[in-house]
Amino acid sequence: MIHLLKLQESFTPSKQISYLSADNPMEVSAFWMSLAVVLALAKIGVTEQSIPTTLDGPFKPVTRRFDPSLRRGSDDLPMTHPRLKKNVTANFPEQIALAISSPTAMWVSWVTGDAQIGLNVTSLDPSSVGSEVWYGKESGKYSSVKKGKSLVYSQLYPFEGLWNYTSGIIHHVKVDGLKPGTKYYYKCGDSSIPAMSEERTFETFPAPASNSYPRRIAVVGDLGLTSNSSTTIDHLTYNDPSMILMVGDLTYANQYLTTGGKGASCYPCAFPDAPIRESYQPRWDGWGRFMQPLTSKIPMMVIEGNHEIEPQVDGITFKSYLSRFAVPAEESGSKSNFYYSFDAGGIHFIMLGAYIDYNRTGAQYAWLKQDLKSIDRKVTPWLVAAWHAPWYNSYASHYQEFECMRLEMEALLYQYGVDIVFNGHVHAYERMNRVYNYTLDPCGPVYITVGDGGNIEKVDVDYADDPGKCPSPGDNIPEFGGVCHLNFTSGPAKGSFCWNKQPDWSAFRESSFGHGILEVMNSTSALWTWHRNQDTYGEDAVGDQILIVRQPEKCLKDSKVLQQSLPPSSSSSSSAGFRNLPHGFSLVSQLFGGFFVLCLLSWSGTRCCRVPKPEFTASCRGSNDLCLKSK
Repeated sequence: MIHLLKLQESFTPSKQISYLSADNPMEVSAFWMSLAVVLALAKIGVTEQSIPTTLDGPFKPVTRRFDPSLRRGSDDLPMTHPRLKKNVTANFPEQIALAISSPTAMWVSWVTGDAQIGLNVTSLDPSSVGSEVWYGKESGKYSSVKKGKSLVYSQLYPFEGLWNYTSGIIHHVKVDGLKPGTKYYYKCGDSSIPAMSEERTFETFPAPASNSYPRRIAVVGDLGLTSNSSTTIDHLTYNDPSMILMVGDLTYANQYLTTGGKGASCYPCAFPDAPIRESYQPRWDGWGRFMQPLTSKIPMMVIEGNHEIEPQVDGITFKSYLSRFAVPAEESGSKSNFYYSFDAGGIHFIMLGAYIDYNRTGAQYAWLKQDLKSIDRKVTPWLVAAWHAPWYNSYASHYQEFECMRLEMEALLYQYGVDIVFNGHVHAYERMNRVYNYTLDPCGPVYITVGDGGNIEKVDVDYADDPGKCPSPGDNIPEFGGVCHLNFTSGPAKGSFCWNKQPDWSAFRESSFGHGILEVMNSTSALWTWHRNQDTYGEDAVGDQILIVRQPEKCLKDSKVLQQSLPPSSSSSSSAGFRNLPHGFSLVSQLFGGFFVLCLLSWSGTRCCRVPKPEFTASCRGSNDLCLKSK
């Protein structure tokens, strides 16, 4: 049976065409999709499909409790594990990673040389190895070369018996002048030694536009380096994303003493006498190697979490995070790598820092306000924000921990119509109903917590609304910022610190490890799918799924923002796709083309996604109204 999912964006006059051009694949794609839909309707009929949309909400809260047959966590992989150990020699590049700089530029980062750890360490000379990226549009033919900068950092602990660390040479090169939507072949390293990497590839995203989007965006947080982390990354890789959004807490190197040994699921429990929160920095190098198969071919955009703080004496923090990752801070007008923004096709991403000043009088808030003002929603209709610690969270762990940040920033994000917010920190999954100021609101963002990457601290299983599990107001003190715990002033929990049932703003929650995939289809519709680790490669690999639908004409409060957001001609009618078929499409050609496409689908088994048993195909992009789903 073929089902139809009706998306919200219709063909507009500016997108109509009077003839087909072989040089324009978007025209051909729209043509064949329209024909297939017409034939499907005429021959088979239409039934409603099973994926809910946010227009159906708010949803009755649902809890899927932890499966007691599963383990809550696993130990870290040892540094001798094949995915963590160093497998290059001398000054050849390793830990290669990409990050978006702009629609026409990509950061390439890597590490050379050997890190040192012990009581006495000597830093490498960062100028001793060059930073070059050779690249071109054909394999083996590198028409351009870019050079960049290099650095080393040290993690020093002036306490008796503690080991110090100094890194290998970290290289960052900005490759600019690129063409959007183009595949490039590249090598990195130092050609004078010579010590260049093997050839690798990356593909730039399409230029910002309301009808062009990345294929799939993987979202994961609190990853770590356990066997569960391996399952998460293997499953994520199988789902073939074009970008990774990493929402903080990367390596969990601070679950160790400086001398290494075995990491702990609870640091203060295992090491109560530690003079400072120690870390075993070689775990960062292992993590870079662990991630390289992915990050050397698709960009990974990171934001800091509390496990990246890694304090040293004299107030030095975040040294590893600030040294190892290149982010588009300067490109987005930010003066700090703790917060920045970037575009990926028609999506504008805002990455915020929860562990740096977020008050309305601070630099981050001023930058955020200016960044929001500068967005043209005709060009980037989707506005997605991410930071580490969630504002909306019904688990006992970290409950109301970042109320102060919410009180400072929530109104501004709501004013400018943020569509989706991704967080981590809580080691479980939770998707909220649209909410603003703890009140169900059809124009509020969809908040999603994905702190379930698989780290050593284990999955969170207790809910704040369970009997005896409500934290006291003295619990959950943030590692940065003030404490603003509050009792609810209205609704079923009025006068209480916790609800006595799952809050109405919590739509779905489950204590499992996993990751999410965001697929933006057009300017108003995006499919969100959460994949549980225990479903890897299984028959039903969807733990949670919803179609997120924007309503800019209803929800954008600022008239200027609303004017920027609406397309030249918009219609919410579900039949608009048929009324506005491109000119020159005769019914005969529609039926013939549709028959041809359906024959191809039958021959190929209809699979167009690498996700096992896909609930939704990835073939409805840009201006197409209708998406086919097979069952």
